[in-house]
Amino acid sequence: MGKREHKRYSMEFGKKEKVLNYAFQTYQLSRPNKVGAVMALIRQCQPQTIEEWKTWYFENAKTDGKNAFKITKESLLELGERLYTKITEVVIPEWQEAFNQLTKEDCIDYIYNLTINRTFDGYLREKSVINDGLAKIFSDTVFEESDPELDHAGDIDYVAKIGDKAIGIQIKPVTAKANFGAYSLTERMKASFADFTEKYGGKVFIVFSLDGEIANKEVIEEIKTEIQRLK
Repeated sequence: MGKREHKRYSMEFGKKEKVLNYAFQTYQLSRPNKVGAVMALIRQCQPQTIEEWKTWYFENAKTDGKNAFKITKESLLELGERLYTKITEVVIPEWQEAFNQLTKEDCIDYIYNLTINRTFDGYLREKSVINDGLAKIFSDTVFEESDPELDHAGDIDYVAKIGDKAIGIQIKPVTAKANFGAYSLTERMKASFADFTEKYGGKVFIVFSLDGEIANKEVIEEIKTEIQRLK
């Protein structure tokens, strides 16, 4: 039986896609406090057509946070205008300056640094967060590196088994997001985390590392609560 083909509704932006996506993610315009928790919303809706989803979204979607408000076509228009301003006034000038200063040596050094140095830094960071942090705090729980063959491996670094269930851990350096409280998951990562939870029963937690230490201490209590729930 052949694979079912699904009609695609997404627009194509060609070479502009990379610029749009970069600015969209960098300035946190995809966060639930801007557009709502869209994957959770569409699962609530369970639409059969895009028109059904569109109507339901604008009737029900609200932003998260203290100053929550109902999302409208006008509020999405305002986000689009903000995105354009960020790209034209900030992103393009910054990139033009970087392009003008870029050298072949920068490219050579970057490849080496990314492959060797950053990989080793990340490896040490993960080991420290797990072995010197979570494994000591939750001494009766075994944390294992995620199997690279699994679908979620690219988004989940470690798995902790609790009986026949499990929780996932993703480790991020604070330097990757100066304000880790504003870290925004991509839709792909949200879907990956949801698939993990559906398969293993437990949530996925993002642990931010600062020099090998757990930076977002509140996640420890959240993990403790989830482990107790799964037992």
